Amino acid sequence: MKNIVLASRNAGKLKELQALLSDTGVQLTSQADLDIDSPEETGLTFIENALIKARAVSGASGLPAIADDSGLVVPVLGGAPGIHSARYAGTHGDDQANNELLIRNLAGVEDRRAYFYCALVLLTHDNDPTPFVATAAWHGSIIDEPRGDGGFGYDPHFVVEGRAETSAELDSTEKNRLSHRGQAVASLVDHLRNP
Repeated sequence: MKNIVLASRNAGKLKELQALLSDTGVQLTSQADLDIDSPEETGLTFIENALIKARAVSGASGLPAIADDSGLVVPVLGGAPGIHSARYAGTHGDDQANNELLIRNLAGVEDRRAYFYCALVLLTHDNDPTPFVATAAWHGSIIDEPRGDGGFGYDPHFVVEGRAETSAELDSTEKNRLSHRGQAVASLVDHLRNP
């Protein structure tokens, strides 16, 4: 499995994953490069949505596909923002509005525990009955005032468990080593090296 399509139109994610997979011999291509539309994410879980994306892109390209679905889970909010993390406040990708809504919803709440969760899947073809699935969680807590210039999304409000820094205050190498996505990709790398 040398050529794999990444079920994402995000150039930054493509670059990040290609670097993490560099010594596996895998060459990633973005679905955007193949002009493949993104499917509607109708799943109720991160794993379901990752599978939906991977199946659609694999089916359209005829190639193996990798997809991930990830987000922030705050148990005291019933798991929200969860699978709706990117569009928590209504508009997809509006980080400021999403963060403002999160902080409003946590007003007066003492339990600020939260975790980022990632589900990453690899399909050899669109009807693959045995997809490789890796999941990982990155624990921490939510603070009201944002700190740090790195990362995106909820990173400036997420203090990493056991550390003083927010995710947005970590350098990219450290973040990739610790993060939910970094952990899931490490499992994928092990799988690709030892199928």
